[in-house]
Amino acid sequence: MNFNVYLSGEIHTDWRKKIITGCANNDFSFSSAITNHEASDAAGDLLGNEDKNYWRDHKSAKVNAIRTKTLLEKCDIAIIRFGDKYKQWNAAFDAGYIAALGKPYITLHSEDIIHPLKEIDAAALAWATTPEQIVEILNYVIRDL
Repeated sequence: MNFNVYLSGEIHTDWRKKIITGCANNDFSFSSAITNHEASDAAGDLLGNEDKNYWRDHKSAKVNAIRTKTLLEKCDIAIIRFGDKYKQWNAAFDAGYIAALGKPYITLHSEDIIHPLKEIDAAALAWATTPEQIVEILNYVIRDL
């Protein structure tokens, strides 16, 4: 069985690469939103330039949602990463969406942001603090398949 894993959230560290590399010997396929910050912010520019940031962001969010919504609906499990440097509102939205779809997810974040993420963690099936823990969980889940 091939598990399709969606990697959501923080884009400024190499956590995705660590998980993908750690699971390379097993039946996983990985997907994610566009992780190039500038490209993601400019996605709506494909539809024409905007004078106001609100409308540029609005159009970019909608164009990006085509990919995100499709990949979340196709995944078997999601990993939702919250980093320390920026607030990942998009990751919180992804967690809510994946929970509404009835699909399992695992949160990945440090201990110092447990309180603001308590509702998101409460709906998760696991909470990890390192990509290595995620690798262990994923490899365990497909053991003996």
